[in-house]
Amino acid sequence: MFSKILIANRGEIACRVIQTAQKMGIATVAVYSDADRNAPFVRMADEAVHIGASPAAESYLIPEKIIAACKETGAEAVHPGYGFLSERASFVEALAAENIAFIGPPAGAIAAMGDKIESKKLAKAAGVNTVPGSPEAIESTEEALKWANDIGYPVMMKASAGGGGKGMRLAWNDTDVNEGFEATRREGLNSFGDDRVFIEKFIEDPRHIEIQILGDKHGNILYLNERECSIQRRHQKVVEEAPSPFVTPKMRKAMGEQSVALSRAVEYHSAGTVELIVSGADPSGESFYFLEMNTRLQVEHPVTEAITGIDLVEQMIRVAAGEELSMTQDDIGIDGWSIENRVYAEDPYRGFLPSTGRLVEYSPSVTGWTNTGAVQGKERRGVEHGAGGIRVDDGVFEGGEVSIFYDPMIAKLITWAPTRDEAADLQVEALDKFRIKGLGHNVDFLSAIMQHDRFRSGELTTGFIAEEYPDGFTGAPADEAWLRQLAALFAGAEFDQQVRARQISGQLNGADNPPSAWMVKIGDQSFDVMLEAGGATVDGVRINGTWDWEVGGTFAHVTGDNEMTVQIDRIGVRWRITTRGASHEALVLPAKLAPLARHMIEKEPPDLSKMLICPMPGMLMKLHVSEGDVVQPGQPLATVEAMKMENILRAEKEATVTIINAKEGESLAVDAVILELE
Repeated sequence: MFSKILIANRGEIACRVIQTAQKMGIATVAVYSDADRNAPFVRMADEAVHIGASPAAESYLIPEKIIAACKETGAEAVHPGYGFLSERASFVEALAAENIAFIGPPAGAIAAMGDKIESKKLAKAAGVNTVPGSPEAIESTEEALKWANDIGYPVMMKASAGGGGKGMRLAWNDTDVNEGFEATRREGLNSFGDDRVFIEKFIEDPRHIEIQILGDKHGNILYLNERECSIQRRHQKVVEEAPSPFVTPKMRKAMGEQSVALSRAVEYHSAGTVELIVSGADPSGESFYFLEMNTRLQVEHPVTEAITGIDLVEQMIRVAAGEELSMTQDDIGIDGWSIENRVYAEDPYRGFLPSTGRLVEYSPSVTGWTNTGAVQGKERRGVEHGAGGIRVDDGVFEGGEVSIFYDPMIAKLITWAPTRDEAADLQVEALDKFRIKGLGHNVDFLSAIMQHDRFRSGELTTGFIAEEYPDGFTGAPADEAWLRQLAALFAGAEFDQQVRARQISGQLNGADNPPSAWMVKIGDQSFDVMLEAGGATVDGVRINGTWDWEVGGTFAHVTGDNEMTVQIDRIGVRWRITTRGASHEALVLPAKLAPLARHMIEKEPPDLSKMLICPMPGMLMKLHVSEGDVVQPGQPLATVEAMKMENILRAEKEATVTIINAKEGESLAVDAVILELE
C-alpha cells in the first residue's frame, strides 16, 4: 500500500479523497493555485505545494507541475479526482515514466474511451447498443449541416473530448447548427484542448442512466448498479439518484453486462462509469444506447456508495496498489435509496445566471468535509460523515470566494433513506437548513424539484427542467393555505422584533406593547393577521403553531399545523422568509396603519431596455455587432464566457447600436453595460 499520495485536483473532490486516504493511514499532498491558496483542501492535506496562477491552464492542467510536486514531496501515487487531468492518457504515461502510480485506469483505456468517436466504434464492436451518428469528426459548418439533415433533427453536436456537460449543443434546425457548431468547437478547444466535433441523433424523451463499474488489475470487473441522472440543465447534471425509478432488474442486468463487456474490451481497472441514454418512450426499457464512458470517479459517486456501502475512493486506491477486489458480483446489493443534489453558484431567479463572489454566510445542513477530520483534529469519519441520513460533500468555507476560474458547484447534498419518497423528504428538510448568503445559489430550485409531483412519480427525462419551468423559476408554488401560514410567521417576526425594541434602553420608551392585529402584504396579496396564544387567525382561519425564533437569529423551527424550518432575514423595512423551495418577502404593518400604505409612492425602476447589460461576471469573448448596425429581435449581440460556458446575449427588439462600451477579451462585472441601443 502507498504511504503518501498526491491529489491533483481541488475543491470538494480533493477534500473527499483526502478524507479516505487519511482514514486508510495514507499521508496526503495537495496542490493549489493562487485562487485556492486559502482553500479548505489545502489545510486538510498533510502537505501542500503551490503550482501556479489561478487559471487552470496555468496550474491544474500542467502535468509537469504535478510531477514536480510528487518528486518534491515523495508522493508515490496521484489521484486525479474528476476533470482537469483525470482523463488524459498522456498524463498517465508521464507518471509511469517517473515511476509514479496513477490511481485510475490504464492509459490505453483512457485513450480509447476519451475520444467519443473512437469509443463509439469500440462500444459497437463490444456488443453495446449505440446511437446513430457521424462516424468521424466534422470539419465545417457546411458538413455539419449535411450530417444533421441526413440523420434528421433534432441532433446533438458534441466535442469529441468533451465531458461534464461541456462542449454539447442541441440543434433543432439549420439555424441552430449555423450558430452552434463553431461555438461547440471553441468550447471543446478551450476546455479540453481538442476542437473535434461529431453529431449524433438526439433521443427524444431521453433518460440518462449510468452504470458504475469497478475493476481490478487481475481481470475482475463488476457493475455496482445504476444511477439516474436525467434531471439536467444545459447538459449539466443537477439531481442524481440510485437506484433509478425506471430501471427493472432485467434492464439492470442487461445494462450492467454490456458495460462490463465494454470495460473488459479495453482492459479496464479502477472505478469508471458507462453512461447510457434510454428512450423513455419505450415501456420495455430495452431501447438503451451507449453515450460515453467516463474513465474516472463521477461527481455523483456518493449515491452509489450510499446504497452499496462501498467506499469507491478506497477501492480505487487499493486497485492502484495492486490489490484484488474483495467482493464479487453476487455481493453487490441495493440497500435503500439515495439522492444527490448539486448546490451551484447560479441564480435560478435570474435565468440560472452564474454567480461569483464571497460566501458571506455558509452553513450546510450538516457538517461537510471542510469542518471535519484534519481541519478540526477530530475523528476522521470518511464516507460515513454526516448525520441522520444526510451527507454534505463540500470544499468551500464561510468568507471564502467562488471564483470565475472554476466550475460553479458549491457543494453536494446527499440523502439516504429506506425509500425514494423518504430520501426526497429528507432532501427538502436538509435544503431548508442550508444557508448561503453573498451570491446567487439554487437551493430553492432544488427543493422545488424534490417536491414536484412529476419528480415524485419518477417520470423523468433530460427535458424535465425545460418542460416544467419553461418561463424560468420563480420559487416553488404557494397556495392560499401556505400563504396564510407565512403571513402568520411574518406577523410573528414583526411582533417579536417590536417586543425586543421595547426592551432596549432608549427605544420606544413608554410605548404600549406591540399590537396583536397586523396587515401582512406578500406580493400583491394582503392578509389580516391576529396573533393569539399558541397561533394566529389569518383572514378568519385559525392556524395553530409556535416557533423558537429569537430576534436577530437566522433559523426558526416551527411546530403546530405545519412543522418546518424557516430562514428569516430583515431586508430594509421588509421581512424575507425562505423555506420549502421559495423566498417570500412581506411588508408588515399594524392593522390601524394599513389604510395609509396605499398613499406610499413607489419608486419606478430605471429604463434599461436601451442597454445590453452583462447578466453575470465573465469575459467578453466576442462582439457580433459594430456601432451603427441595425439589429433584429433574437440577433446575437455579444458572447460572454462565465465558468467555462459561453452565453450568447441577443437583441430583444429592432434597434440601432449607438455606443459599444466594452472590448473583446475584457473581464466584465455583473450589470456592466456592454453596448447601448437606440
